[in-house]
Amino acid sequence: MLRVPRSWADVTPAWATEALSAHFPGVVVDQVEIGAIDDGTNSRARATLSYARGEGPRSVFIKRPGRVSHRMALVALGALATEARLAAVRAELPVAHPTLYAGGVEWQRLASVVVMEDVVSFGGRPHDATIPLDVAAVRGGLGGLARLHATYRVGVPPPLGFLRPWRLGAVLGVISVASLSRGLRRFCAMDTHGAEQLAQVGARSLGQQFRRSAILAAAGEQTVLHGDPHLANSYERVDQGVGFFDWQLARTGHWSHDVGYFLVSSLDVADRRAQERELLAGYLDEYRRADLPSPSWTAAWERYRATPAFGLATWLHTLSFGTLQPVDACLAMIRRFGAAYADLDTQRSLVSGAR
Repeated sequence: MLRVPRSWADVTPAWATEALSAHFPGVVVDQVEIGAIDDGTNSRARATLSYARGEGPRSVFIKRPGRVSHRMALVALGALATEARLAAVRAELPVAHPTLYAGGVEWQRLASVVVMEDVVSFGGRPHDATIPLDVAAVRGGLGGLARLHATYRVGVPPPLGFLRPWRLGAVLGVISVASLSRGLRRFCAMDTHGAEQLAQVGARSLGQQFRRSAILAAAGEQTVLHGDPHLANSYERVDQGVGFFDWQLARTGHWSHDVGYFLVSSLDVADRRAQERELLAGYLDEYRRADLPSPSWTAAWERYRATPAFGLATWLHTLSFGTLQPVDACLAMIRRFGAAYADLDTQRSLVSGAR
């Protein structure tokens, strides 16, 4: 696997040459220019490249270790090494996504790195969490997720055998309640209307539902999931439609996790209320096109209804943490998931045990 650079200064032409060698044999990078650095969950930057020999991409996108606290959060979620391992095995992901050129993990440092295709250089437009998608774009994104899920519904191949289902342990549950309490306080202080909507949501109850959501995502038929397909982890290209990046939470699980998370996070509340049934039905049609049995409408709808608690809790945690995502993105996501949580009576759905 690729060596994990200790700083951006260690992203040298020799290192970049090694990163690209599997996909572009014979290339030799002679210059690397690091662009603006964005410090979120990881430290991320676009690198412009020139070549002494051969032809390769004019730019790549690099994710390297962020703050120690962020790395610890990734370890707790089982997400530190996943995307790097997907890159290392050259995983086949039958949904639009950036090509993963190389990855590396150094467990002793709790550090990982991923070098991938720069979709912006090919005309890709990353989505903004504060700007909902139109219904057609969400339909396209769900179609891509359906192809991914259908491909691996019959079994996960050995190269992807390291992927595991969701696991949220008891210790994380205790931490979760404190974090959710802080997130709820912050949200209610920033959004008066939203505070009314979440007035009856208790941190302890939501923490239990968060864990129940993870259990549910690991129950029933299993496939490969993106795991974190919210709006801000998607993009659009004219030649590919909606695609997904940031695969560090990829895992195995029930298709409904990805579907609910993408659909609710991506639509304006009014559009989601008007179109969610039609969009879910369209997703299920993709299974029929693949000659795979699809669940009954009632079973699929019950699974979907149970999903918003996970998104609501996740984004309250993110707001509580304070440095993983911009505050305006957190507020927008919490509003959408909070509305869906109420509209779909998610708490009762989880308690009654969707199958």
